[in-house]
Amino acid sequence: MRFKFTAAVWEWRGPAPFHFVSLPDADAAEVKDLAPALSYGWGAIPASVSVGRTTVTTSIFPKDGGYIVPLKDALRRPEGIAIGDTIRVTVEVDTSRAR
Repeated sequence: MRFKFTAAVWEWRGPAPFHFVSLPDADAAEVKDLAPALSYGWGAIPASVSVGRTTVTTSIFPKDGGYIVPLKDALRRPEGIAIGDTIRVTVEVDTSRAR
């Protein structure tokens, strides 16, 4: 399952800052339908995330009825991504491991 979308980068400030984009509502609804078979706990779903020429493995997480996509430093730094930037994102959820 692959999603391509454009979204603004936002920050969650915890003990360390984390950077995210939100999966569009329609895409989040598709993920939510399959989440029980894909999640490995706490609703987290393994995925790969690509921006530009950089791809990382991570997990997407449920939040406020949708899903958020973390942007690891290994993705942000080579692509020069900062908070507030609008970026083109590809998220690929591996459905082959569905239970």
